[in-house]
Amino acid sequence: MIDRILAKKITKHLDDNKAIVVLGARQIGKTTLFEQLSNNKTNVLWLNADNLETRNLFDQITVNRLKTIIGDSKYIIIDEAQRIDDIGIKLKLITDQIKSVKLLVTGSSSLELANYIVEPLTGRKWEYKMYPLSFNEMVDHHGFWRESKLLEQRMIYGYYPDVVTSENEKEAIINNLASDYLYKDILSWGKIKKSEKLSTLLKALAFQIGNEVSFNELSRIVGLDKETIEKYINLLEQTFVIFRLKSFSRNQRNELKKSKKFYFYDLGIRNALISNFNPFVFRNDIGVLWENFIIVERMKYVDYNEIYSNKYFWRTKTQQEIDYIEERGGKLFAYEFKWSKNKKAKIPKTFMNAYPDSETMIVTQDNYDVFLGITPDKN
Repeated sequence: MIDRILAKKITKHLDDNKAIVVLGARQIGKTTLFEQLSNNKTNVLWLNADNLETRNLFDQITVNRLKTIIGDSKYIIIDEAQRIDDIGIKLKLITDQIKSVKLLVTGSSSLELANYIVEPLTGRKWEYKMYPLSFNEMVDHHGFWRESKLLEQRMIYGYYPDVVTSENEKEAIINNLASDYLYKDILSWGKIKKSEKLSTLLKALAFQIGNEVSFNELSRIVGLDKETIEKYINLLEQTFVIFRLKSFSRNQRNELKKSKKFYFYDLGIRNALISNFNPFVFRNDIGVLWENFIIVERMKYVDYNEIYSNKYFWRTKTQQEIDYIEERGGKLFAYEFKWSKNKKAKIPKTFMNAYPDSETMIVTQDNYDVFLGITPDKN
């Protein structure tokens, strides 16, 4: 069993009066996490909203009906809660009217749950974002040395728990997960009928990780208008498939101000979309795989450790660039990522002249453990 970082954070709040909401993509371990947390608890009621019977229980619900359903349960777990209509209001009824119950909720769409849980449960919840397994979690599991030897495998197949724990069927598992992304949640929530267009869009984004993305260009590639492209991308972000970095600018004349780049939360999903699980010796995209890998692992680290920051990339009209910038505590931290040990990298003088108080770092295979917060005791 691989211990999850969120387990300790959530355990601290199991006995207070606030709901616990965990958001993240399907199959990343949300259900397993709650199973572990509730193993030594008594009077646990588990409701899986993927089941029609569970969803029907909540139709035209009243407080008395909720009390009948809950009975003498002390903990109520609602899995994939976004499948229940008007779920936020119904959860608010539980937290407000049945105070003896501890409510734990999972969801695989921040779109549905942000609309229907965040507002009704304001001040009544602890909310967490969960990712696929992280580099740090795997280092905790079996040590830095062993995990570092699996780095190429992680950048090809990703960090989904079923993929990580599988010995021989990684490709088949990640292909099934990619299919679930396309056809189970996004299409139903977004009422998207042109699944082939969504697939084309995802493949286009998969080939453009690390590059500036133009909605107009995507519109031409996919054959949909710009507004629809934006809608589809928003859905992909809300369902934890991709995320964006915006360009950083402080109104320097030469800086790009409205550009954006997209990355995948999991590289296994990205590689499944383009049907490329080739080893590194046969790939020409190792640089962008490294960039995506190190950025998303950094996101996991800062989020799980509650290091609050704004995240950007930086580029000028003359193509000077910095892969990743964090703005925290009123200060800029600039990072450039290089996989190849033979390619020298440096922070552009233009950036240093404009922001002389910034801290900088070139992140390579030799020091990425420091960037990801790996401490000596884990080595």
